Amino acid sequence: MPTTLQQPVPDAPQDTTDQTQPCLSHQVEALLLTAERAQSTTRLAGTLNVPGKDVEAVIEQLNESYEASGRVMRIMRVAGGWRVQTTPDVSEVLQEAASRRTQHKLSQAGLETLSVIAYRQPVMRAEIEAIRGVACGEVLRGLMERRLIRIAGRAEELGRPMLYGTTGDFLRIFGLGSIDDLPDVEGMPRERVRREPASSDEPTAEAPDGDDADAPAPEQPADDTHADVQADG
Repeated sequence: MPTTLQQPVPDAPQDTTDQTQPCLSHQVEALLLTAERAQSTTRLAGTLNVPGKDVEAVIEQLNESYEASGRVMRIMRVAGGWRVQTTPDVSEVLQEAASRRTQHKLSQAGLETLSVIAYRQPVMRAEIEAIRGVACGEVLRGLMERRLIRIAGRAEELGRPMLYGTTGDFLRIFGLGSIDDLPDVEGMPRERVRREPASSDEPTAEAPDGDDADAPAPEQPADDTHADVQADG
């Protein structure tokens, strides 16, 4: 039989891509999944050394991928940054799991006080007690220990009482982008009274009951750790 000459097969083009370097979408996803707090576009872009518009484009692509594949998570804008959160359809099972964490429960008095502060901030303790009709020193102390509220300044009134406001943790826990995202509640108008912020040479926080006991410092601009809060049933 005649011998068949085989034509030499040309070499396949070499892939010069660095296979050890993950793509940008993987990097963004990894950073957000492992972050303890919301990450701003600027922070993500700086970490990855890419333009901010590229980060936001990748986040949009990731969300489209999650939705197309039926995943229960989305990358949402929370407290001025990006955070991976679950979709509403799994909220019931998550609420059930959260209700079992008794060590993180927030009392009804705590929820009521927190609501007043959220809608009326910056607000004085006297105003909170006038609305609720009861003293709230210990409740305020507990909310500050949980980093849900902070000292927002001092009022331009006799004695210059402290003013209370919510923190970034409050926004993250309740899934809010800003205070403006709070739902309207009848009988709880939002007021913005001109206040004098605390000066640098004054104590930034003191015990809510008026003594000299230590209290947590005001919230810093940096992101804080996440905590679960569940109302008593």
